[in-house]
Amino acid sequence: MNRLLFLLLALLPGLALAKPIIVGVHSHTPPFEWRQNGIDTGLHVDLALRLGRRLGEDVQIRRHNFQTLLDKLDQHEIDLMVAVSPVDRRRSHPQSDPIFTTFAKAYSLPSQPYITDWAQLAGMRIAVKVGSFVDVFLKDKDWPFEVVPVDLYETGFRRLQAGQVDLVIAEQYVARRLQPKYDRVHSASDPLIYGSFNFISYAGNEALIADINQQLRQMKISGEYDRLLNQWLGIGREKVDLEATQDRYTQAAYAVAIISLLGMIVTWRMSRGLKARDSELRNELVQRRKAENGYAMLSRQFQSVLDGLPHGIGLYDAQRNRLWGNDRAKAFLSVKHQLSNARGPLDLDAAIIDVLKHGTPSVEQYQDGQGRHWEIRCHPLLQKQVVVMGLDITEQVQLRHENEKASRLASLGELSAGVAHEINNPTGLILQQVALLADALPDIALACDAYEQEDPFWQIAGLPPQRALEELNHCQDSIHDSARRISTIVSDLKRYAQGDDEHLTQPISLNRVVATALRLTTNQHKAFELTTELHEPLPMIAAQQQAMEQVLINLIQNACLALPTAGGQLCIRTGITDGQAYLEVEDNGHGMTAEVQERLTEPFFTTRRAEGGTGLGMAVCARILTEHHARMTIDSAPGQGTRIRILFAQEALA
Repeated sequence: MNRLLFLLLALLPGLALAKPIIVGVHSHTPPFEWRQNGIDTGLHVDLALRLGRRLGEDVQIRRHNFQTLLDKLDQHEIDLMVAVSPVDRRRSHPQSDPIFTTFAKAYSLPSQPYITDWAQLAGMRIAVKVGSFVDVFLKDKDWPFEVVPVDLYETGFRRLQAGQVDLVIAEQYVARRLQPKYDRVHSASDPLIYGSFNFISYAGNEALIADINQQLRQMKISGEYDRLLNQWLGIGREKVDLEATQDRYTQAAYAVAIISLLGMIVTWRMSRGLKARDSELRNELVQRRKAENGYAMLSRQFQSVLDGLPHGIGLYDAQRNRLWGNDRAKAFLSVKHQLSNARGPLDLDAAIIDVLKHGTPSVEQYQDGQGRHWEIRCHPLLQKQVVVMGLDITEQVQLRHENEKASRLASLGELSAGVAHEINNPTGLILQQVALLADALPDIALACDAYEQEDPFWQIAGLPPQRALEELNHCQDSIHDSARRISTIVSDLKRYAQGDDEHLTQPISLNRVVATALRLTTNQHKAFELTTELHEPLPMIAAQQQAMEQVLINLIQNACLALPTAGGQLCIRTGITDGQAYLEVEDNGHGMTAEVQERLTEPFFTTRRAEGGTGLGMAVCARILTEHHARMTIDSAPGQGTRIRILFAQEALA
């Protein structure tokens, strides 16, 4: 008796230390792992239990999500779990022989093309479940696409249908269960990755994996493995738990059957009338659905038309609630609080109330903080609703202002031509009188000599006679030169102001264009260092003299505006390159960015809006050069100055 007690005491520690094999599963649907009436079952669970019996070990099932199972496996809280591994590479964990094969392929929306090669995925956003065999396959390699990690394949399908990723690479068994829930997702490739289900364990538990492999091979030899696969994966097996469904709804089915029986008795007398009424209702339903589809299509078409309008449109009720708005309405609503005019800030609520009260539309113009102009129109509708339209009329306002300015400039041109004509008359008179004075001074000098001998103290304007004569000669020369300069400038101004109504070209000299333009822009460039490099002899070109002067004057004025106040340098060149005559203006000003160069010839584009720039000068120059078949090149960079060259086509050479 004592010996038996001693033997039991010796065995108790061993029995207390016996530890079951903990197997983790993660799926919730047949046929691999699922729960029926609170009991875990499925292919992997059944296989694990059979292997435990063969090994003489107790097996316990633990259900968690996939990532939690991996964490618990690494922490040795479970001994085994079932995972899919790529066939051409193994996981870092010890793993058994393959249990069952599978594959992964791409799933996309209908707009994506069919995938036949990994190269087609370049630049795409690919959703991949963390820890899956797809994730294992893709790790530690550089791929030409962006991997978007997701916690579940279902998360990837949801993000795909929402347009947040371009493709999902998913294991086919899971994808087949998910596709009925996501009707827009479809298969988009042949199998891309082949894998197999395996038991995996933690590092150091290789002995358990070896025992499992041995038992798996014995099960395959005995046929037990094939019978197990046929049981769970054989033809005709349902993908839902019919037994659990039957258990859950049996009692409800009995109650429904009783109620149905009573209902059959009651409704039997009404069956003939109900059948006729049912037929009528079906026809009415078909017609209603057709009408609803027509209305829906018409609504979509109307919405597309309204979204395509260039104006923001919003519909408001009597409580000033916005019921609807097109896409353009966002731009108007974003600046609504900035709009004001001479009458004060925009009060949209007050405008809606006023329109509803009087039943007449209102139109007001406003300006926002960025200097843009808006026209706000409010129109009353039936049922106490108001349509509000926000129109960006900045371009129309600018065009109107520029048209007014152009009219004023045209009037100023005509006026300047008349003024120039009037200036020419006194200028000609001055030149005539100066010529008379020049002829008289030598005779006066002889008389002065004779008179000075008689009166040595005689003076002219407080100066000795000889000194006075020198000053008079100097004054005569100065008056003559100034009058000629006035005459030349007036002549240039008249020619610049007078338009060429017939747009006729004639042989002109670029060097002469340079001389005229420099005279007319003296006030602009006199504060800077001016250099001219004019090629002689320069071929004549077929062009309009006034138009070429206008282009060069505009380029000189722009260059002067860009020059620094100290050390500004301006150079005008003419020459010939590759048989083409050219005109070049170069400065050492602040230069231009690439964005400014691209928009330089756009009408109304200017970087000097605050200083009064209109943005028309370079646009007019571009038009003139196009009419003359000339080409303008720009070489500029911020802080490095600007060089603009105008090349005239060979056929333009006179």
